[in-house]
Amino acid sequence: MSVQAIKDQIPTSPAFVLDENGFLDTLDILSGLRQQSGCKLLYSIKSLPLSTVLDTARLTVDGFAVSSLFEAQLADEALAGRGSIHLTTPGIRPDEINAIAGLCTHISFNSLTQHQRFAPRIEKLVSAGLRVNPKLSFLNDDRFNPCRKYSKLGVDMDVLWQSSVLDEVQGLHIHNVFSATDYTPLIKTLEKLTLYLGDKLAKLDWLNLGGGYLLAQMHDHRPFIAAIDRLKSQYALDVYIEPGKAVVDRCGYLLTTVIDSFASDGKTIAVLDTSVNHHPEVFEYQRQPALHEHDPRGAYQAILAGSTCLAGDVFGEYRFAKPLQCGDRLVFTHLGAYSLVKANRFNGYNLPDIYLYNAARIKRLKHYTYQDYRRQWLAD
Repeated sequence: MSVQAIKDQIPTSPAFVLDENGFLDTLDILSGLRQQSGCKLLYSIKSLPLSTVLDTARLTVDGFAVSSLFEAQLADEALAGRGSIHLTTPGIRPDEINAIAGLCTHISFNSLTQHQRFAPRIEKLVSAGLRVNPKLSFLNDDRFNPCRKYSKLGVDMDVLWQSSVLDEVQGLHIHNVFSATDYTPLIKTLEKLTLYLGDKLAKLDWLNLGGGYLLAQMHDHRPFIAAIDRLKSQYALDVYIEPGKAVVDRCGYLLTTVIDSFASDGKTIAVLDTSVNHHPEVFEYQRQPALHEHDPRGAYQAILAGSTCLAGDVFGEYRFAKPLQCGDRLVFTHLGAYSLVKANRFNGYNLPDIYLYNAARIKRLKHYTYQDYRRQWLAD
């Protein structure tokens, strides 16, 4: 995709731009992996539940993965009965379980107590499973680590294999990585799973391997294909994967404009018409997003700051080939996942317009107004 075309052709700023061709190319890669391996493919909608994404993805995937009643309702609307809906979450509410069971085809309970409380109520309505904590950590940052000490995510493997609960469920769900770029964690996890559970897996109907693998960025899928083949041949399981970030991350761009520039303690501050509140993970995880215009050898440095009064509303320090000027347009890349879905209007700054872009057309999908902001804060 031409970033320059975004700057030249998108009329409003800030703007979130979804590269339609890039999105379709990613779906093609994942579809090919599904065909080669025999696994079933779910899109985890928490990364970007935009209706345009769901309507396009549903033509390729076997269903959607969700984590709440609202996500399940949105998935059900998009699929219209033409796919499965898998849910796992630590937070099932007693007053929502019946509605969830009416929408989902599969529920992986997060704990033994959650299973004990709700499984009798949804028996025969859905295929019930358990989320497993395999007690294998592949991450140094506990903010992303599902297998961190005192984890809230999944049933401890050491508890599970000694329990009789496996006789009461139809499947298992595992998710213990984040942004993995090779299959080593998956292979090691499956080795432990089969070592602990062995032939008990053959009594199950399905195994969900979760997400967290940047599948479209991997070049050698042979370990994955071989692992799926072993699971299917040895245990006759349906095997699911549920990528989210892998599907949309590289297809999302944030267009912004410099609206002020000044010196502070000897460094240039360039204020943008956007904010880290339009991509909260920048602040949450102190992550510096990729910027198309950044030149590592550039002679001019500037700290890119957001518009709000939050002192930490800062994207980071970047280098440029020439000094930034008011009116310059910049493009943050790889922001398709966990950006819009977390974005907020802190300080009353509006959300970005949303555009769908390909070489043939540009289509504005969403524009927010003061009335949208006002409705959010009006008492019912």
